[in-house]
Amino acid sequence: MRPSTLRALKRAAELTRQNRLTEAVLIAEPVILAADSYEGDEILRWLADHAADFTGETEPKPKPETKPDRETP
Repeated sequence: MRPSTLRALKRAAELTRQNRLTEAVLIAEPVILAADSYEGDEILRWLADHAADFTGETEPKPKPETKPDRETP
């Protein structure tokens, strides 16, 4: 991934944590749209690996327990 793309994604994450989503999109969208397929794959991996950077969460949320709709005898 190009350094400029990484900087844009990191800045977008920072803005998102500050509840400045419109600005974050304005920064991230052009670099995402300009990426070739190889860099696009890198961006997807980076976003998946750094989702907490956008939410500000330090620990992943636990998955909620699912209960069956009804019990079978």
